[in-house]
Amino acid sequence: YEVSIGFILVCVVLYAGPFNLSDIVMAQKGHGLGIVNGYVFNLLLFPMWVMFFISCLAETQRVPFDLTEAESELVAGYQTEYSSMSFALFWLGEYANILLMCMLNAILFFGGWLPPIDWAPLYYVPGIIWLLLKTFFFFFMFSWVMATVPRYRYDQLMRLGWKVFLPISLLFVVLISGYLMATGHYGAAA
Repeated sequence: YEVSIGFILVCVVLYAGPFNLSDIVMAQKGHGLGIVNGYVFNLLLFPMWVMFFISCLAETQRVPFDLTEAESELVAGYQTEYSSMSFALFWLGEYANILLMCMLNAILFFGGWLPPIDWAPLYYVPGIIWLLLKTFFFFFMFSWVMATVPRYRYDQLMRLGWKVFLPISLLFVVLISGYLMATGHYGAAA
């Protein structure tokens, strides 16, 4: 999933311009019909967001992609040998990774610290509040998927990553590059 995430990041960077997070966020301002902030409302980047979200679920190794733990089948996977502080540090690291992926979803596709709607009174709310609200929304979505989606088998997981996500993300790198070349934007899509 790292390779497809890399190609998805290339798509976002191609569309936004530089690989600076603040420039990526500012390029999303008023992007959805001039009203909504975020790349998720772009027809070319919406499939990239769906693949990025599913890849983030797989990268965090939580249900339905938790093949190393499988609490319903094993006692607790590799964490059986750990207790006390080392066990707590494992969980702290896993949930920090989940929060990082949620924040990347918010920054790369949902306008980061910009308000969801490009309306002047919403800009009085500090940007960190918007970013935290979007991050916690994605954390809720992660928790919802973990609670409702059944576990994948290992062959399904590999097929999804290598035979579905990798070719589609590579195809979208070519499509977005071609679109930007045809429209003449070259990295600063309007």
